[in-house]
Amino acid sequence: MQILILGAGQVGGILADSLAKERFDVTLVDKDASRLKEVGERLDIKTIHGEASHPDVLRRAGAEEADILVATTGSDEVNIVACQVCYTKFQTAKRIARLRAAAYADDNALFGEDHVPIDFIINPERAVTNQVKELLAHPGALEILDFAQGKVQLAAMKAYSGGPLVGRALRYLTSDIPEVETRVAAIFRKGNAIIPTGDTVIEEDDEAFFIAAREDITSVMGELRRAEQPNKKVVIAGGGNIGFGLAKAIEDDYDIKIVESDISRANWLEDGLSRSIVINGSATDKDMLIEENIDQCDAFCAVTNDDDINIMSSLMAKRLGVKQVITLIGKRAYVDLMHDSPSIDVVISPQQVATSMLLSHVRRADIARVHSLRRGAAEAIEVVAHGTKESSKVVGRRICDIYLPSGTTIGAIVRDKDVLIAHDEVMVQADDHVILFVVDKKQITSIEKLFQVGLKLL
Repeated sequence: MQILILGAGQVGGILADSLAKERFDVTLVDKDASRLKEVGERLDIKTIHGEASHPDVLRRAGAEEADILVATTGSDEVNIVACQVCYTKFQTAKRIARLRAAAYADDNALFGEDHVPIDFIINPERAVTNQVKELLAHPGALEILDFAQGKVQLAAMKAYSGGPLVGRALRYLTSDIPEVETRVAAIFRKGNAIIPTGDTVIEEDDEAFFIAAREDITSVMGELRRAEQPNKKVVIAGGGNIGFGLAKAIEDDYDIKIVESDISRANWLEDGLSRSIVINGSATDKDMLIEENIDQCDAFCAVTNDDDINIMSSLMAKRLGVKQVITLIGKRAYVDLMHDSPSIDVVISPQQVATSMLLSHVRRADIARVHSLRRGAAEAIEVVAHGTKESSKVVGRRICDIYLPSGTTIGAIVRDKDVLIAHDEVMVQADDHVILFVVDKKQITSIEKLFQVGLKLL
């Protein structure tokens, strides 16, 4: 499969890196020659220097042969024009664009083959907002991810001393909460993945991934660690698109203070928000944070456009007594550095979020959703099973009879409105949504082949 990526920034660069490792035929276009050189020396991909929306540049990049166009430049307008050019001149089969402005992303009537020919829109800011919203609703979680239109959730948590399950085998989970169906999909211990069995014992500081129906996820979380008090008071550092969107989405459920350094933007926020308190100041100003009683705050969300400010304000908030700290970090080196910091509870990479959204559209099987986990080292995948017992390697077979690639587990199956937690005797049916956890990304191609429908044997 030939994939044309426009923009070698953080989103395009991470996507190119991920796809190149999966041996896709990737071409990367950017007007910054030095950035292209850096990526080209690191990855086995083709690079083209030039304006991403220009027809001559797109022709040189192979738009006529490309199966998928992914426009991820920093300009919404360039991404839109590039999709139009590829549709009109080169008949590129699938066109995906990152659009950040709500004025574009919210207007569904603009897009489609009869209008602006974009097949899928990626809005990382909105996805980040939804992710932070879920984390605030589940204090103590490192990640909360949706599958099957929200029917199933995957929760990642760190096991702390005093948790009910710490020091006990996983088989006790069933007896501890008999009314709830759940499965531990994977455990990461000191950076190494463990595919759990009933005899696996949870240890302190283990990072465990649970899967359960949405309504059961809170009960399951309570088995891994002491129950956290619900969040009530939230401080948001940064009043940009993400900060404003987050405050707007949650201000009816929490007491919100939003800190914005730019006075004109602060005034705009004050007009746009109905219940939130807007503070004009710097999130790294210790005296201001103390004055605003940061120690009485339940959660601190640093979502400015500046990584340094986000990190420093988060460290300060944690030191001043905030229970839950969520930090937005763009630079990959910073993400790796701060991921295991004891002072920051959750690190969110908007680039990684965008990559997760894009991956579901470039995979070969009928993949409905992809979540990139642990900085891209693992994935949770929702794939739709098709075919019959004769044409499929999964349909009509019990889970115990499916040959899964190493490091892969089935966590749950969603069948219409029913959520079936994966047990050996559960049989996969056509149109089931199968949720898999993959700790070895080298096996992604094998998983795609597993779910592809072959020719029916006569």
